[in-house]
Amino acid sequence: MTPVTRRAASDQLTSNQRSFRDAMANLTAGVNIVTTDGPRGRAGITVSAACSVTDDPPTMLVCINRSSRSHDLFTENGRVCVNVLGPDHADVAKAFAGGVPAEERFAACGDVWDHTLSDVPVLKGSAASVVGRVAGTAEHGSHTVMFIEAERVLVGEDGAGALVYFRRQFHSIPTSLTA
Repeated sequence: MTPVTRRAASDQLTSNQRSFRDAMANLTAGVNIVTTDGPRGRAGITVSAACSVTDDPPTMLVCINRSSRSHDLFTENGRVCVNVLGPDHADVAKAFAGGVPAEERFAACGDVWDHTLSDVPVLKGSAASVVGRVAGTAEHGSHTVMFIEAERVLVGEDGAGALVYFRRQFHSIPTSLTA
């Protein structure tokens, strides 16, 4: 596989690419931290490109940029946890979005990780956590789409609210708006 290099500056983008990015900034998306641990090491990243695929078998997809330093750890470990973030997780999301060096992310967030529920890190207090195996992948453009077959699903408190990404910023949606 040929490594993908991330474009260094937005001025290298075509007009259509810039317009597409601006349009996608208006697409409100749930915020998730995807974690892995295994023979290749532990990693975690913030993603907004995650969604349900089917409930038979329970499967979701997650898109990860191939230029991410953590990309190969996810695909080679083959096990992940998709942690759906609640309104109080903005600082954790920022840390795992690159605000903290990859090797320091878990420690920087304090004691928010549960290692007793699974062999991959599960975020305490998440709106939901889906632990599963990478059942397949597809590459398109700069990203790998990973299909995750759920082996364990943990659902947080009912009405906990949500953390979303809109116009390149995190926004908390409180319980009163989600009920």
